[in-house]
Formats: sequence, structure tokens, C-alpha cells
Amino acid sequence: MRNSDRKNQQNQQVKSRLKTLERRFLENVKAGKKDEATKALSEAASGLDKAAKTGVIHPSRADRKKSRLSVRLAAVK
Repeated sequence: MRNSDRKNQQNQQVKSRLKTLERRFLENVKAGKKDEATKALSEAASGLDKAAKTGVIHPSRADRKKSRLSVRLAAVK
């Protein structure tokens, strides 16, 4: 039981970090800061890949998120 509690807590930390990275990216996109948004997208994509690799999220979900974030970045002028 303790093992599953520990893993659940670790997974929650990773998911929280992903949400933070995505929120930073979206804030930069809304502000129109393309350079900073590009850097934030790179960090978010890296986090998504790591989460998918360790099984925290499904790999297809990571790919879908990265694709949607890239489309948002491309729309920034």
C-alpha cells in the first residue's frame, strides 16, 4: 500500500509540473512574446516527453498536447 501511495504522489507532482509549464507557455503566447513562448514550448515538450516515458501520461496524449501547443505558437504574430 505504501508503495502505491508514494508512486501516486510522484505522479501528482509530475502532473502539477506539466500544468505549470503549459500555463507559462500560454501566458507568453497571450502576451505576444514569441521568443519566450518558443523557449517555454521547448520546456513543456520536454516535460511531456519525460512524463510519457515514465508512464505518468499516455504517449499519444503527450503528442497531442505538443501538437496543439505548437499550433498556438504558430498563430502568434
